[in-house]
Amino acid sequence: MAAATRCAPAPAAAPRPRSRHRLRCRCCEDTLGVPRRRAQASSGAREQEQQHYFPELRPLPYPAPPPRPRRIVLVRHGQSEGNVDEGAYTRVPDPLIGLTTKGHRQAEDCGRRLHRLLSSGHDDDDDYDDWKVYFYVSPYRRTLETLRGVGRAFDARRIAGVREEPRIREQDFGNFQDREKMRVEKEARRRYGRFFYRFPDGESAADVYDRITGFRETLRADIDIGRFQPPSPPGGPTAPEMNLVLVSHGLTLRVFLMRWYKWTVRQFEGLANLDNGGTLVMQTGEGGRYSLLVHHTVDELREFGLTDEMIDDQMWQRTARPGELNYNFITNGPSFFTHFS
Repeated sequence: MAAATRCAPAPAAAPRPRSRHRLRCRCCEDTLGVPRRRAQASSGAREQEQQHYFPELRPLPYPAPPPRPRRIVLVRHGQSEGNVDEGAYTRVPDPLIGLTTKGHRQAEDCGRRLHRLLSSGHDDDDDYDDWKVYFYVSPYRRTLETLRGVGRAFDARRIAGVREEPRIREQDFGNFQDREKMRVEKEARRRYGRFFYRFPDGESAADVYDRITGFRETLRADIDIGRFQPPSPPGGPTAPEMNLVLVSHGLTLRVFLMRWYKWTVRQFEGLANLDNGGTLVMQTGEGGRYSLLVHHTVDELREFGLTDEMIDDQMWQRTARPGELNYNFITNGPSFFTHFS
């Protein structure tokens, strides 16, 4: 009988060589477009890399921060068709309301005033790049037309850039407006409170505050990283003096100031509207913070609606440094508590 044959076991598969290329997870910081070298990095290289992305980890003393824009100028649009005829809102969408002939003149006058302000202390003939302006503008027709009128006062070499920013648009009153119904709504807003009253299908000033908060954080981040005014290289030319101009709407600009300076709802509701084509200037003081009292007088700020407490804070802002806190203003004790003697 033939011997039974057995199948020889198959030889064990040789281990597959490990690929030197591994799939790596990339965190959101990699999307900035700056390649990050992780593999075989020395501890010193890793520390430098961390300090690049996280400035707070840099050893003291910190390197000098990028220069801040010297001014943030708030501009309200010129006189619009809706300012002279509220019936225009019943026929034309709010974003398409344009300027009147007077509004166009106000925009050009505003541009000339801005040019005088931004060029003060500079010689256009000698300092080609000594100062520049960067514009933010609401996407509404009346603000875009105001921007074009303002821009007539500036040469192309003075304009660093323009960004259309929907977050600084007008308060939304709810699509096409019924004139009589809107009159009733505005009376209800007067009784309810200007900040919290929400128009049907529209916004309250509190809603505007929420989107302005996001814009303010974007603006602060851009200022802090030097997006508008990068530091000049050692031995290179001095960076130009940068100025930011926000072309927007009356309530939106008041909400922007409220958010920037941490004013209360009651303080906001005491503010007046800027005139059409009017401006308000936030300018860096001795320490580098933005204060309304660097350019404006106390009487001008009182007329705008600032209280004594708010003006005292602006005086502090005029000499304070970024990162410092005005504890006397932030605690605001007497405004909230009544049991102090």
